[in-house]
Amino acid sequence: MINNRSLLIVGGLAAAAWLASSSLYVVDETERAVKLRFGEIIEENIQPGLHFKIPITQTIRKFDTRVLTLDTDASRYLTLEQKAVIVDSYVKWQVVNPTRYYEATAGDELQAVRLIQPRVDESLRNEFGRLNLQQIISEQRDELMTGPTQELDKLMRDELGVAILDIRVKRIDLPEDVSSAVYDRMRSEREREAREWRAQGQEEAERIRANADRRRQVLLAQARERSETLRGEGDAEAAGIFSQAYGKDEEFFSFWRSLDAYRDSFKGDGDMLVLDPSSDFFQYLKSPSPTSE
Repeated sequence: MINNRSLLIVGGLAAAAWLASSSLYVVDETERAVKLRFGEIIEENIQPGLHFKIPITQTIRKFDTRVLTLDTDASRYLTLEQKAVIVDSYVKWQVVNPTRYYEATAGDELQAVRLIQPRVDESLRNEFGRLNLQQIISEQRDELMTGPTQELDKLMRDELGVAILDIRVKRIDLPEDVSSAVYDRMRSEREREAREWRAQGQEEAERIRANADRRRQVLLAQARERSETLRGEGDAEAAGIFSQAYGKDEEFFSFWRSLDAYRDSFKGDGDMLVLDPSSDFFQYLKSPSPTSE
């Protein structure tokens, strides 16, 4: 009797434990869940915490709502001018609508990846197809992916219940033939810019040289004018001094001029001068006569 009662108690406790474990469930902070009854969703977007369900008839599907990364394979796209580029990219995505996500993928992450990847490929193909090669090379990659990210995010929210948070380009490579063409174009562009800068430099140098020459001519003209002015003033002052000196002793001045004339006359080695002793040249050399004393 006692053994039967113990068995009943143990069985009751086991049933209670099973009922509790089958009826209670926990949704983690990084998860969201939906409640199903025979495969039909009866409760959507269950938040983190401890929840209750009816055993057997109701089941719970949990989904990871953390940001996930889809690393796509490098793909070849054509630009606006039909030049090929090889693009290596990745996608950041997140489950935001558990109900829509379950209906589209049955909660299978691999299935979600298989649905997202071709959409990303199509979006990138369209984006690169509207740009030329120069724009792809020169534009910032973050700005380049803004449009495709926004368009794909809106589409994936409606179709799969996931948000496309970001599409990032890791690397853009060019096929060998395209790389050569781009290199040649870039070299031609740099050479053209160099010629323009050189021409501008030469033009500026000529302008500076012309200004310097003009300034030099102005300075020389001013210097000549100043020198002529000073020379004229000097000559005038010398003439005044000579005039004053001549006025003080006219006889000595005449004598001095005669000496200058003699000196100028006998500069050469073979110079000869024939003069009459009674001429004026000798008037200052004559000795005074005794009668004059």
